[in-house]
Amino acid sequence: MPTSEADRVPGGRTARLAVVDPATGEAFDDAPDQRPDELDAVVGRADRAWHGWRADPAARTTALRSAADAVEAAGDDLARLLTREQGKPLAESYAEVARTAARLRYFAGLAPRARRIVDGRPVRSELRWRPLGPVAAIVPWNFPLQLAAAKFAPALAAGNTMVLKPSPFTPLATRLLGSVLAAVLPEGVLTVVTGRAPLGARLASHPGIRHVTFTGSVSTGRSVAEAAAVSLARVTLELGGNDAAVLLDDVDVDRIADRLFWAAFRNCGQVCMAVKRVYAPARIHAEVVEALAHRAKTVVVGSGLHPDTRLGPVGNTQQLARVEQVTRQALAAGARAAAGGHRLDGPGCFFAPTILTGVPPDDPVVTGEQFGPVLPVLPYENLDEAVDAANGTAFGLGGSVWGTDLDRAEAVAERLECGTAWINHHAELSLAQPFAGVRNSGVGVAGGPWGLYGNLRPFVVHRPREEG
Repeated sequence: MPTSEADRVPGGRTARLAVVDPATGEAFDDAPDQRPDELDAVVGRADRAWHGWRADPAARTTALRSAADAVEAAGDDLARLLTREQGKPLAESYAEVARTAARLRYFAGLAPRARRIVDGRPVRSELRWRPLGPVAAIVPWNFPLQLAAAKFAPALAAGNTMVLKPSPFTPLATRLLGSVLAAVLPEGVLTVVTGRAPLGARLASHPGIRHVTFTGSVSTGRSVAEAAAVSLARVTLELGGNDAAVLLDDVDVDRIADRLFWAAFRNCGQVCMAVKRVYAPARIHAEVVEALAHRAKTVVVGSGLHPDTRLGPVGNTQQLARVEQVTRQALAAGARAAAGGHRLDGPGCFFAPTILTGVPPDDPVVTGEQFGPVLPVLPYENLDEAVDAANGTAFGLGGSVWGTDLDRAEAVAERLECGTAWINHHAELSLAQPFAGVRNSGVGVAGGPWGLYGNLRPFVVHRPREEG
């Protein structure tokens, strides 16, 4: 992409941000490392664009559908670039691009509904909805395009404009997406900015931003909320997850093993709502460990560009170090690796898919969020014990129950303290459903009509029922 004036620093030197391919460990491109003080101009353009964008809902619908078409047309370039900078298998990158386009189409078809308020008074009151203004999104590196669309599609459909900041680990596909969308959206409606941490903090605290949506770690989420509080902007925070899978004593291990494995290891385990710990009845614990370990040992790990790859690398060196640390700590505390347990030899950020058994229940790999290809499997003697353990962390994003008796499984799912509970599957969401967590897993709701209304404010008009 050509360098713009916004990419430059005083003296004509261009500030750049190196982008590393996690499959090779080598930088292969770069992106602008924009300064926080450049945001005033960006937010100003978003504010000017907002007044026209908000005024014509029909034009917004047409533009967002055209945007979906443009994303699909650019699918090959977007998918390959996403795999280069994030590492996931190319098929998963194509799926992410498709989900991005689908989200644009879904929200293009939604519109807020006015509602008459009946309260017995001699006035006619009507609840209407208005957009907020310029809003901001700060997006992590695990699903850069999909999570960006989860934020900008409802925001734009509601009549807001957006400034979007991707992770400095994965800026390229998002910048390309921004260019694709710029060809079909009015100028200033969606602007992508890239840079290191101070840029995100300044964006969250900018007085011209009325809503900040963020996906990422709990600690960074707290910082975003504190920054947004300076201007009293509202926040939507999708934070960490430590989803538990509770297996019941009637579960058919052979039947569910593949689904359970991929619920934990899709995108190399770098999914906020992935299964991150499994609770299995003691009498079948060894069978569950063996089934999962077999899959961990035989899955093809490699570059996401290779057609046979099913698991790519960990997304970056910082996260790889985190995965290594929690695994070593668990092994030192008495855990055993039934599969994996170590970094793979050679270049890149590859870690062997790991199944841990004998893990102390208070070990950080159980109570925290490993966010990588490591899965502890813990035995339990009675179901109440398992449910208490599933609910016993600071997180509450999702959870699942696995068994043959669906009524019983649903009754157990009702006891999980989380935002979404699945039965015999995990981490599957439709565009039409809400997505939210409890406790440290987040604030606010995304997805479906709830995501649209989260980008609007209520406006009530009163008028007399009769004149004179």
